[in-house]
Amino acid sequence: MMDNFTPAPYAAELAAAGVPDELLDWLGWRGIGALVVKMGIHFLEMGPERSVATMPVAGNTQVAGILHGGAHVVLAETLGSFAAGMHAGPGRHALGIEVGATHHRPIAEGTVTGTCTAIHLGRTLTTHEIVMTDEKGRRLSTARITNLIRDDAG
Repeated sequence: MMDNFTPAPYAAELAAAGVPDELLDWLGWRGIGALVVKMGIHFLEMGPERSVATMPVAGNTQVAGILHGGAHVVLAETLGSFAAGMHAGPGRHALGIEVGATHHRPIAEGTVTGTCTAIHLGRTLTTHEIVMTDEKGRRLSTARITNLIRDDAG
């Protein structure tokens, strides 16, 4: 797909989001998605068994001034979906089929860290648990996502 003469169109977006260079072949032509960029999600680790990212509270709040519950789920689904996609490997892709979250405590400022851990990495299904914490390490929410692994069309 990529050659030495044509830069991946999303290379700058991926670098700004902390995506490791070794994933450029996989994501360089797709990017990380407009919502991930808009939410300010920044990746610290990316792998099928464990992925970690941060997200600012600022700009992602609801009317009461706390982090929107949907923002927790966006961070969780982003981490779980990328981890599942990495597990799927070349010629396959992951499709989220279920996501749910429990919110434990609010946060009004600072940065949220999401840590995604594989529960099950199968041939056709993956399940990941994602724990969101504040800067003091307190649990804010716990989410779980299941992805279906499919072969690429073609």
